[in-house]
Amino acid sequence: MKFQIESIEELTTIAKELIPQFQHKTILFEGEMGAGKTTFIKVIVEVMGTQDEVSSPTFSIVNEYETDLGKVFHFDLYRIKSEEEAMDFGIEEYLYSNQYCLIEWPSKIENLIPNEHHTIEIIAEENSRTIIFA
Repeated sequence: MKFQIESIEELTTIAKELIPQFQHKTILFEGEMGAGKTTFIKVIVEVMGTQDEVSSPTFSIVNEYETDLGKVFHFDLYRIKSEEEAMDFGIEEYLYSNQYCLIEWPSKIENLIPNEHHTIEIIAEENSRTIIFA
């Protein structure tokens, strides 16, 4: 599925369309710095029905949210240096917890990612974004 958007307001509509398509609970978010990965994850978690304040886990590496669809773990792996560092904080327990794992910068742990996952790529253009769901 591919979407072209020109405003943040359109993200809610896209999230409502994508969430029912999630067959796997690990979702990888690809895109350049500033493409809108965190913003889109925030919208997805809100559409999933959280009452929690959704924010970037840049410094904590992982945030946990309760939603109507179950627990969601949001990872921002930008600051980790190696897969060993991810193993040290127990990423495998999260990945195999049967809870939603929304992961920014998944290339940092490419050898640890479960085979069954989805990828959402966000391509930033000057005044728009292309969102590709696979």
